[in-house]
Amino acid sequence: MAASGSALAAGMLPRTSLRMDAWPMAASAVHPNPDSEESDRIRRMKWWHEARFGMFIHWGLYSLIGRHEWVMEDEGIPVSEYAPIAGQFKPKPAPARAWARLAREAGMKYMVMTTKHHEGFCQFATGTTEYCAPKQGPGRDLVREYVDAARGEGLRVGFYYSLMDWHHPDGAACATDPAARKRFVEYIHTHVRELMTNYGKIDVLWYDVAWPLDAAGWESERMNKMVFELQPDILVNNRNRLPGDFSTPEQEITAAQEGRAWESCMTLNDSWGYQRADDDWKSPRRVLQNLIQCSRDGGNYLLNIGPMADGSIPEESLRTLSEAGQWMQRNGTAIYASDLCQPRASDYASFTRRGTTLFMHVYFWPGNYVAIAGLQARVLSARYLATGGKISFEQDRFRVRFTGLPQEAPDHPLTTIAIECDAEPRQDMLFVRKHKPRDGV
Repeated sequence: MAASGSALAAGMLPRTSLRMDAWPMAASAVHPNPDSEESDRIRRMKWWHEARFGMFIHWGLYSLIGRHEWVMEDEGIPVSEYAPIAGQFKPKPAPARAWARLAREAGMKYMVMTTKHHEGFCQFATGTTEYCAPKQGPGRDLVREYVDAARGEGLRVGFYYSLMDWHHPDGAACATDPAARKRFVEYIHTHVRELMTNYGKIDVLWYDVAWPLDAAGWESERMNKMVFELQPDILVNNRNRLPGDFSTPEQEITAAQEGRAWESCMTLNDSWGYQRADDDWKSPRRVLQNLIQCSRDGGNYLLNIGPMADGSIPEESLRTLSEAGQWMQRNGTAIYASDLCQPRASDYASFTRRGTTLFMHVYFWPGNYVAIAGLQARVLSARYLATGGKISFEQDRFRVRFTGLPQEAPDHPLTTIAIECDAEPRQDMLFVRKHKPRDGV
């Protein structure tokens, strides 16, 4: 993923600054007619907007070292020392089956796997280099196994591909040497062509770090044109310095400008690749709160797992995603195909919406009653989403109170109340502040 702070000396941006959304990007010429381009994008993105929740997988040679996916760069490991690790990389048979099963059970609808990370090791069969899974320790095409596993669980298939490459001899020289740039760009384009040609229908292409070239240097227009010719239904992100179909805020939830699709990618702990010492795990509640926030603001949540070298999923990831998945089985209708949701003011709840139904997700259960201030629509009915049990309520101009609730939360890790309204639910807290009766002295 994003660049390391230790790379400043090499003229690269720090990790906290390497937001691809913020980089200048060339306009796309894949569809010269803007109306035609937007119509095609709406068609291609329909499933993605409905899905809301996906699994990211960072897995590669760095998983053997277990010190973060940037270990080669952060610790200054030379290629001559790092590359031989490829011969030791020998995953157990078909680990992707467990990833895909976990993704489906967690309520995720698509997966995105690292086909090549910055280390330059290709997880797929390629004619460009010996530095690939079939010709090294694995002895087989790991991308093929992943594709088959995802499809076997009914999930959409996404490929992550890093443009930056620490292994290729032209990976840095391409910035200043025209001949090196030409060689390296053809190497990268060939990989993209192989990925788009050899694995059937692919749903997402997730480029990453474009250092050290700009869109013209990468010939990104030509690259995307090739991608869409080979995969006309695919979605492409914005990290090859073109706008693409969606923006990619990293490790934060930041909605794109109105009308722009976006997907927040996050880790389950603080590392993308497996790091054995990283125990800063997100709780199931935090995972669901993040998913709800993304859905509320019209975005998707791409949540990462970092398998160990043999492909096993860390136990903490299993526990968190399993619990989140059980909640999604009971309450997923509040997430999938959700609409932009304007209400958000609460000290103990967050909100999503589908049409005129407002979903109140209570993560700090207060007992007895919960309330929403400033709701402008009239409430028609309320129920627990998980069970369908009816909830009593009372409403005046300034608030709605849902009453007769149990002292302990009836669902975990949060409880969702489905509130049927007579119009799109909107919240006006300024109205409450200005007009609520005040008894002063």
